[in-house]
Amino acid sequence: MKKGRDFDVREVAVFQKNEITEHYIYKSLSGKVRGVKNRRILSQIADDEMRHYNVWKTYTRQDVSPSRIKVWFYTLVSLLFGFTFGIKLMENGEKRAHFIYSRIPGSFKEVNGIIRDEEEHEQALLVLLDEERLKYTGSIVLGLNDALVELMGVLAGLTFALQNSRLIALTASITGIAAALSMAASSYLSSKAETGGKNPFVAAFYTGIAYLITVLLLIAPFLVFDGLYLSLGVSFFVALVIIWFFNYYISVSRDLPFRSRFLEMVILSFAVAALSFFAGYAIRFAFGIVV
Repeated sequence: MKKGRDFDVREVAVFQKNEITEHYIYKSLSGKVRGVKNRRILSQIADDEMRHYNVWKTYTRQDVSPSRIKVWFYTLVSLLFGFTFGIKLMENGEKRAHFIYSRIPGSFKEVNGIIRDEEEHEQALLVLLDEERLKYTGSIVLGLNDALVELMGVLAGLTFALQNSRLIALTASITGIAAALSMAASSYLSSKAETGGKNPFVAAFYTGIAYLITVLLLIAPFLVFDGLYLSLGVSFFVALVIIWFFNYYISVSRDLPFRSRFLEMVILSFAVAALSFFAGYAIRFAFGIVV
């Protein structure tokens, strides 16, 4: 059964499957998100997705099962990394669907209504998605940036200066913990002086935790591997993964460009590490230290 020049029943069934999948995702999230208003918005969107499913069903004349993997994935991502990230990640996929919808022949009369509903969903979600953790993005950035730049520099410098994995891990741990506490205190004082409505204790917590987790991840290779330069290389790789993930998280949650922010952070962190590496070599040579 052909329904236009480029689209047939099988392609419409794909749209139908997407709508029923998103219905179950929004329905699941509506039972987990906080706030009556938030639950009502997500429940309404879930109902709209079911209505879209039934529209496509009039063309396919068959029921389609949701993608259980997608329902599980987006629900889990939303619980782990926040509803803002999970929903916007899913909405990015819907934007690609909107482009396909715009190419659907005129014989699909209801498609304009579906596109209009999706645009209204996006506006409703902009009002909804205001999680506490995103208010403290600046505090997390502060902790991550400082930890990556300072610890990568410290590890690179110590690697050439000390030539001992366990001693490097011990020294970097002490330095990192002290720096994490210092950064948390600085974040508390700066937040207290601001008038943005952020809780100074929460800001300090996010900064300190972000710093401390980064320190532990960067130091771990020196405790796992025996090779000195292998450990340093793995630490650099871990730093790269942290930078990628965090910038991807922010780009999705805040609708910010990913590539430029990612490259800027990578260049800054690795430039400091390289300078520290050569500084460690120079200091070791100048003082004649052999460990």
